[in-house]
Amino acid sequence: MTVHTVGELLRQWRHRRRLSQLDLAISADVSARHVSLVETGKSNPSADMVLRLADRLDVPLRERNRLLLAAGFAPRYAERPLDDDGLSAARGAVARVLRAHEPYPALAFDRRWNIVMTNRAVEPFFADVDPDLLRPPINLVRLGLDPRGFAPLVLNLADVRAVFRSRIRRQLAVAPDAELTALYEELLEPGSEDASSRSVESDVVIPMILHVDGRQLQLFSTITTFGTPMDITLDEVAIESYYPMDAESAAYFEESVGDVKPRAVSFRDRSGLTACRSRR
Repeated sequence: MTVHTVGELLRQWRHRRRLSQLDLAISADVSARHVSLVETGKSNPSADMVLRLADRLDVPLRERNRLLLAAGFAPRYAERPLDDDGLSAARGAVARVLRAHEPYPALAFDRRWNIVMTNRAVEPFFADVDPDLLRPPINLVRLGLDPRGFAPLVLNLADVRAVFRSRIRRQLAVAPDAELTALYEELLEPGSEDASSRSVESDVVIPMILHVDGRQLQLFSTITTFGTPMDITLDEVAIESYYPMDAESAAYFEESVGDVKPRAVSFRDRSGLTACRSRR
């Protein structure tokens, strides 16, 4: 495995952000010469300087720890399971957000799109999913695109695939990840099946159109993340909330969510993250 110095890692992040040494220096309120010396290994930055540069480069918390280690310092940011006592307030906040969004679907997932929590309105969509796809970690991308998952319900599957592709491309540009890259290559590499899909880059909203119980549902989604988290787990958790685009879609969920009975589906993933499914 290649071992990089802190200067090499900072230079990689600077190039990823398409910034010059002068751009970074001005943003971090240091001299361009100092940035150059750090990147070439001629100056050993303090832990505070590493974090100041990382903050200006919008480096994720997981990678900030890596920068600190490369510079010879202890990691600054903890990574705890979502069911850890120290994250009880944050976990409760996620549960409240999911529950408050009922009767419409909402779920939380981690940086690799593994589901960690859902509300009751998501439950009916698991009914016909192949049990193999419900073995932890349950991946939202695989669940959405696999023929054994939600794919048979999605009338505009090419559009939905294009949205996933666009989002994960942007995510990988911000923070490269080997497992997420493998997922992209497995399920999202452009192919002939996408020839009919429209470009998603210029559209304001791309609906997901589902055929469920003989009805056509149109949904769009929003993403919520924690502001200025100091824990890696929270830094990497996102909440996706789905909204109806028409009255018929709204009525479907308003009629059905009260009849949902919770199912025992575990969302524990390989990092130890545990779902605390939101229930009333």
